[in-house]
Amino acid sequence: MPDTPGHDHAPLPLERSADVLLERRFDLADAAATDAFGARFAQALESLRANDAHNAAQAGAQDRGTPPFHGLHVQLHGDLGAGKTSLVRATLRALGHTGRVRSPTYTLVEPYTAATPSGELPLYHFDLYRFSDPAEWADSGFREYFAQDAVCLVEWPQRAGGLLGVPDLVFSLEPDASGDGRVLTAYAYSASGKACLERC
Repeated sequence: MPDTPGHDHAPLPLERSADVLLERRFDLADAAATDAFGARFAQALESLRANDAHNAAQAGAQDRGTPPFHGLHVQLHGDLGAGKTSLVRATLRALGHTGRVRSPTYTLVEPYTAATPSGELPLYHFDLYRFSDPAEWADSGFREYFAQDAVCLVEWPQRAGGLLGVPDLVFSLEPDASGDGRVLTAYAYSASGKACLERC
């Protein structure tokens, strides 16, 4: 899949200033390409966790350049129908989830547990589209999900204003020039996000 490292795009829909550590572009020509990226993202997550498990077994012998895995905060940007939920679904399938993957538009969050070779991985899929005021995020009690070494995938994060904080990764999806596929531009804002994106 073609990708372009660098800083050619504006650092994106974050309503705050944050340093982009890595930016990559992926051309997703069709649904199969989206599924393939979701599978690579899932593999990258598992690679980070496997590295963490290896380091623990080696009594803390840190793999140089790979930070410990303490979960990942991923924000997904894009218009309605841009493919955000499709990407989450592909990631969950690649992590071994066989049940239904629902859009959390009405429930706001859907929890999952993936049984991976490195152990169980909790994932939370958020959709904040129905939020009309950022204060709803503060009142929701969802912040605790982000402190559980889990992967938190957030659609419509802008509806929470700046209350989510700076994510590890941002995936921005938009239609390609043909209108048949998508362009995914990924931005890493943390060492963990960068390590994950480098594996995608």
